[in-house]
Amino acid sequence: MAAEYAELIGDQPGAAVATFTGYVRGHAEGAAVTALELEHYPEMAQKVLMTLGETAAERFKLTRWRIVHRHGSLAVSDSIVWVGAVAEHRGEAISACEFMMDTLKTDAPFWKREEGVAGDKWVAQRGIDTRRRERWQEEAQ
Repeated sequence: MAAEYAELIGDQPGAAVATFTGYVRGHAEGAAVTALELEHYPEMAQKVLMTLGETAAERFKLTRWRIVHRHGSLAVSDSIVWVGAVAEHRGEAISACEFMMDTLKTDAPFWKREEGVAGDKWVAQRGIDTRRRERWQEEAQ
């Protein structure tokens, strides 16, 4: 992530920089997870992530932003997603990261399959993710 951070801040970090990194958990719903397989539709995923970043930049007045989402087979403790935002104020930078993650979780075309001792399981979208996404839609009105 150091290279991503360096690219995010460029020559000047700006006034406020916020980042978020998500990792593969070793458990889900009380069961052990040994790996995570992430599938995606590359062209669509890239388009959604680009649009999401541009929307965040406009909404939170970001000077720079980055979204990195991995795919393929990932081990427990591997990073899955990294978002970064540079703004003139910390509130906007932090809110932009939260907005990007909440929107990414529901809108980006990634499909997760957890691998574990009890077998493999496709991960369904969670209600909490939908509610977090809806919160941003309500705030925009």
